[in-house]
Parts: sequence; C-alpha cells; structure tokens
Amino acid sequence: MASVEKSAIITGSSKGIGAAVAQRLAADGLAVVINYSSGADAANELVSKIRSSGGTATAIKADVSDAAAVRTLFDQTEQAFGGVDVLVNNAGIMKLSPVAETTDELFDQTIAINLKGAFNGMREAAKRMREGGRIVSFSSSVVGLYQPTYGAYAATKAGIQAMSHILSKELGKKKITVNVIAPGPVATDLFMKDKTDDDIKPIVGRTPLGRLGEPADIARVISFLVGPDGAWINGQVLRANGGII
Repeated sequence: MASVEKSAIITGSSKGIGAAVAQRLAADGLAVVINYSSGADAANELVSKIRSSGGTATAIKADVSDAAAVRTLFDQTEQAFGGVDVLVNNAGIMKLSPVAETTDELFDQTIAINLKGAFNGMREAAKRMREGGRIVSFSSSVVGLYQPTYGAYAATKAGIQAMSHILSKELGKKKITVNVIAPGPVATDLFMKDKTDDDIKPIVGRTPLGRLGEPADIARVISFLVGPDGAWINGQVLRANGGII
C-alpha cells in the first residue's frame, strides 16, 4: 500500500537503542519498520506502542547478515509504505574476547552481523532508496578507545566508518546523505551484560558528564541526522558519548 509518508527501516530495533530510535522517528512523523531477527513478541509490542501513540509502524523479520533477507526487507517496506527514505543500520552483536582467544566462530559471526549486515543494508539502500534519503550506521566510540577484548568488534565498526565515508561520495548525486553515529557506553542490556557495579563505576568516572548514556540520548542524534536540520551533514562520524573520548 503506497503512502505519502516518509519511511524508515531501523535494523535490530525490537529493543535497546534501536527501539528508542524507532519510537523517536515515529514521533517525528516517519513510518517506521521495526526489524528483528528473533523475538517477534518484543517487535510486535513496540509496533502496538507506537500505533497507540498515533504513529505508523510495522514489524518485519530479517536476518541482516543474509543479503536475500535484506532485499526482502526492502521489498516489504516498499509494499507497506511506497518506498524507503531512511535506513538506520543498528543491528549488531558485541561478544568480547582477547584477540589471542577469539575463535573463528566468534570472529565470523561478528563480521557477518555487524559488518556484512551493515553492508547489505547500505548496498540495498544505494540501489533503491528514494532521492534525498538518509543512511545512518552505528559505529562505536571503541574506535578511538581501543580497549582490550574489543578487537573483532572494533574492527567491524571501523569498517562501517570506512564504507560510509565512501558511500557518501557515491550517493551525492541522489542527494542521499550517509553518516555514522559512534555512541559511547549506553545503559542497554547489550552493554550491561556480564558487567558488575565495579566494572561500571570506572567507566562512568572517565565520562566528563558523569553518567552512562541512555538510548534516548542516541535517538535524539539520529533524529537530527535524518531530519531537515541535518541535511548538510554528510560523510561524518559523530561521537555521542558524553565526552569519554
């Protein structure tokens, strides 16, 4: 069903930062696609929440590491909303290990979801996104902090930055902007998993603003980048981290 609304695909958006981004963009007036690879209940609950607040949303299952699934994600978005105007590459995993102890399985999985997943979305958007669209991909402030155990994860995020710089130059003629957001520590299940209070305190202590980020902090930046006030921002990596680096 075609629509005059602008639409946004947010990958991995059934919970955490992605869910906050979906709610913010829906509040901004975009029709949002809640993408998930597992956990349909959470995705559908978020759709209901957005709709009950007057927004437009649908949930679509797709594994971003699968190129065919990403094509289908775009197909279904076009069928629902007439086209794609915004892509937020948010889906990712963070499994940490010293380089010497990183298994082939962990490395390959991290590359497949974080880097190949973002590539699959960028490639499809480059072919199909409507003129004037916006692509925002998630990197991380670990590219710069370079802490031990983040080797595979940081490598994928550095790759996303490189691809985004290049894609911004390739899509200029279509007036599509391509940017990267690089959050610092954010209080999500992904970040908090397996961390104790003693692990968290020094991280907060190194942050000039004295707290962890919240998903809403990141959603506000995404809203700016994909909204009218962000139209002249292109090919940039924007760290949103309270000043930790």
